[in-house]
Amino acid sequence: MNKKRLNRFISKYYLNGIVNSIVLNSKSNSQQLTARFISGDKSLLGELTMDKWSFEDSDIGIYNTEQLTKLLDVVDDDINITLTKSGDKSIALKVSDSSSSVNYMLTDTSVINEPPTLKSIPEFELSIDVTPQFIAKFIAGKSALKETDNFTVITDSSNVKVVIGHSSVNTNRVTIPVTTTKVSDIDNVSFNANIFSEVLNANKECESATLEVSSEGLSRITFKIDDYTSTYHLVAVQDVD
Repeated sequence: MNKKRLNRFISKYYLNGIVNSIVLNSKSNSQQLTARFISGDKSLLGELTMDKWSFEDSDIGIYNTEQLTKLLDVVDDDINITLTKSGDKSIALKVSDSSSSVNYMLTDTSVINEPPTLKSIPEFELSIDVTPQFIAKFIAGKSALKETDNFTVITDSSNVKVVIGHSSVNTNRVTIPVTTTKVSDIDNVSFNANIFSEVLNANKECESATLEVSSEGLSRITFKIDDYTSTYHLVAVQDVD
């Protein structure tokens, strides 16, 4: 197995530390590794799938992803992964290359909070094209405004723009005009810029995606890249001037 494939999967839920604990579901019949996850502040809910995953059926409880990624740094790119089990429970993950190995102790899956299921999805009145150019500009803009926590989607008739650091007073901000495939004149709606920047960074190899926005305070973006499909729901933040 190639370690880079696993690291790419991890990066798409870990999001540079936003999600640290997770249950990975390995399914041999479909050859898929899947996961559902939620951020600590509950503003992000996501789902992730990797195809062409040849491994046994198992539920793998990862309590500390940061430690797992550091252990994976020890081994070479060509790896072998095995599970240590007690009955039907996975208790350890062994990863080895031709000359060394690491052992990562797993957590009982009941200890890790199970992300809720979205029972109803509101109508998304806006559909924004997410291009490589948009991804690069948003990541650069957020990097320039490190202390700015939110971005706002603003509609003005048929014009739509994404503003990092929007405020009713004069502030440092980044304004990115965007193209849309679906547009409606809705009130300004704001989301966590730190999380969204990490989502874009983890999926920046994507050639195209769509950011859908609802006036009811929810957004959704789905990426399909090679063998990976990732969907992220962001809940709107309140009290942005």
